[in-house]
Amino acid sequence: MRLRSLNGARAATRLVAGVALLALHAAFTGSAYGADAPEARLAACLACHGADGTSRTPGVPSLGGQPAYFITIQLYLFREKLRAVEPMNQMLLGAGNDDLRNMADALSRLPPPAPAGASDPERMAKARSLAEQHRCNFCHNADYSGAENVPRLAGQREDYLAKTLRDYKSGVRRGYDASMADVLHPLSDEDVLDLAYFLARVR
Repeated sequence: MRLRSLNGARAATRLVAGVALLALHAAFTGSAYGADAPEARLAACLACHGADGTSRTPGVPSLGGQPAYFITIQLYLFREKLRAVEPMNQMLLGAGNDDLRNMADALSRLPPPAPAGASDPERMAKARSLAEQHRCNFCHNADYSGAENVPRLAGQREDYLAKTLRDYKSGVRRGYDASMADVLHPLSDEDVLDLAYFLARVR
């Protein structure tokens, strides 16, 4: 019975992913890229970030389930080179504001990533307490699903979470909301790793 339920859940996930991919294709082909081959932009996004919304590329975030508004802001920052990540900066050259909104809306419909594998209950409890102490569950929602301009953290790649938290702490990545640097300033690197471990596995 459990195996049948698991297979059913997997089938449902594949169905949702398929519908989301159709939405992505429609959004890209319906946008104003003109001769810029929208399929090429779509293929580039999915190749790195995962066709089903879950990244399997080290250091590259999953986009499934991210709030559309948050993705729109990030795409804008990449387009304007306010976030310097060369592949993203190049891919968004010539994209209009409507293109960014269409891309974000379609990407946000991909299924959210599943939590990472087995977890250590003691480490999870320690990190949960740390997250609540620093109010991560206030801005990012109690279930860390994100909302509006605040990203989803639940199920995100652990390596990406650790790097991003370190970059906010060091000032390498400047957020449009300065609170991230303030929150992370007192945390040790061990704390950062524990938070990344927890958020990648939180349900």
